[in-house]
Amino acid sequence: MPRAWMPIALGIALCLGAYFGRGLGSGTNAWEFTEPHFLPSGQVLGSVLDRIDRMYVDPVDRSRLTDIAIDAILDELDPHSDWFSAQELAAMAEPMEGNFEGIGVEFLLQDDTIMVVTPIEGGPSEKAGIQSGDRIVSVDDSVIAGTGLTNSKVMRLLKGPAGTSVGLGLLRPGNADSATFEVTLRRSRIPIHSVVASEPMLDGTGYIKVVRFARNTHEEFDAALSDLRDRGVNRLVVDLRGNGGGYLHAAVPIVERFLDKNDLVVYTQGAAQPRRDYVTERPGRHRSLPLVIMVDEGSASASEIMAGALQDHDRAIIVGRRTFGKGLVQEEFPVADRGALRLTVARYYTPSGRSIQRPYGTGVDYEEEWLEREARGEYVEADSVPKVDSLAYLTAGGRTVYGGGGIAPDVFVPLDTGSFPASYRELVYAGRLREHAFQLGTQRRNALLGLGSVADFLDAVDAGMDLGAATLIEGSYRPDEERERSMLLTRRRIAERIAHNLWGESAGHLASLRRDAEWQAALAAFDDMESLLTPSKN
Repeated sequence: MPRAWMPIALGIALCLGAYFGRGLGSGTNAWEFTEPHFLPSGQVLGSVLDRIDRMYVDPVDRSRLTDIAIDAILDELDPHSDWFSAQELAAMAEPMEGNFEGIGVEFLLQDDTIMVVTPIEGGPSEKAGIQSGDRIVSVDDSVIAGTGLTNSKVMRLLKGPAGTSVGLGLLRPGNADSATFEVTLRRSRIPIHSVVASEPMLDGTGYIKVVRFARNTHEEFDAALSDLRDRGVNRLVVDLRGNGGGYLHAAVPIVERFLDKNDLVVYTQGAAQPRRDYVTERPGRHRSLPLVIMVDEGSASASEIMAGALQDHDRAIIVGRRTFGKGLVQEEFPVADRGALRLTVARYYTPSGRSIQRPYGTGVDYEEEWLEREARGEYVEADSVPKVDSLAYLTAGGRTVYGGGGIAPDVFVPLDTGSFPASYRELVYAGRLREHAFQLGTQRRNALLGLGSVADFLDAVDAGMDLGAATLIEGSYRPDEERERSMLLTRRRIAERIAHNLWGESAGHLASLRRDAEWQAALAAFDDMESLLTPSKN
C-alpha cells in the first residue's frame, strides 16, 4: 500500500517535471532556462495540471489526477475532511435523508434466488401481502432466478422512482400447488427508520434503540417515546451502541426533551468559526423521566453529543464503554457536478467544555486507535480509561468528568471477551447461520407465530426449543468446551434472526437483550441513580 506522502511527492515531481520540460516541443532547447514565471500559490495546481494535460507524453485523465491531488491535500488535514464523488454522495444521502424509493423489502440471495427476509413496515410489499420466506423468481415477466444475481443487480431491478409499477412473480414455500403467483406493486418512498426498536419492558422500563441521527430521527423518537409513556413507561433506556452519529440538528431536539429551557446542549468553535451555542428553546416534556443511555466504542458524533450533554447536566446515567471520539464538525461544499468537499471547520464541545474529539495527527495512528485501547485493557478494566487532570471538567452538579476524546461512562461494562469459537465464526461470516435461521423461520412460520408474541417464542427457546444448532455445526472437530460455547452462541443468534424475520426488526433487538450484560447494568443503574449522580468526596 503506498504511503500517505507518496501522492504529495508525485505531485512535486510533476511540478518539477513540468517546469524543467517547459520548452519541449516549442523549438527551444529544453535545457535552456528562461526567466521563471511565478504564480500565486492558488494557481499553481491548475497550472501544473494544464501543462500535463497539454504536453504529457501519454494521454492522461485530468479528472483522476485532480482527485489524486485533492486526496493528497486532505490527507494532510484531519481524518474526517474528505472529497466525495457525486455517486458517493447520492449513496450516502439515502439513510440520512430517511427514505429511498422502491418496493420496501429486506432480502438475501440464496441459491441465486431473491429470498424475502421481511417486508418493510408500511411499504408496498407489506401492503401487497408479501411475507418473509417468499421467493422473487421474476420481475416484469422476466425470470431472474438462476441468472447470476448480485446485490447491485437486485437493487437495480427493484428500486425505482416513486409511482412507477413493477410486476413480481413469487413462490411461497408451503403452498399446496407450489405455483408462482403474481403481484403488481407501485413503488413509493420507503422510510429508513432511525428508531428501530421501541418497546415497554418489565417494571415500567421503556427501551428505545436509535441507530443513526438522520433528518427525521427526532420525530421518530418523539412518537416512540409518547407511545411508551401512554403505555405506562415511567423510566427510559436509550440504546446508542454502534450509532455512528449523523446530523447535529437531529440530536439537539432529542436532548431538549430531557432538559430545562435555555440549557446548553453543545457548542462548536474553530479557528475561522466563532463559538456557536446550541441551547434548548423550551422546557423538555420528559425532563423528570429517569434516564439511562447505553453507549460503546461504536457510538460517535451525534451520539456523543447526546450522551455528553445529558451527562454534563447530570440528567442521565451513561452505561457501557468509552465512545469513539468523533468531535469534528464538517461543512459540505458542492463542486459543480463533480461531487463535494467535506471540510472540518470546527470542534464539538460538551456543556462542561470537553472536546469530544480524540487525538489525531503526527505520530498518532488514528485508524488503529482501538488497538491502543485494547492494549491498555480499556475494554475490560474501567480504571484503564485515561484520566488527565488538565482535562478534568465539572458537571452541573459538581461531578468530575474527563476530556481527551469520547465520553467515558458513569457505569463501566466490560466487553464480553469470551471466546468466539472458530465453528461459530465460520457460520456467521459464511452467512450459513443467517440462511439457517431464514429457512427454519420459513418452514415453521405458522407454528412459531402461533406461539403468540416474540416474548413467548423466546421463552420457548429458553425452555429448550430445538433450533437445529447441533445439526448446523455437525462435523465440528473442536474440543467439547468450545463446541458447547459454539452451540450456545449459535442458538442465541438463530433466535435473534428468527425474531427479526417473523416479528420485525424491533423484535430482533429485543431478543438480543436477553443475555445482554449492558442491558442488565442499565436496569441496575436506576436503583443507584441518586448515588451515581452525587459528586464523590475526596
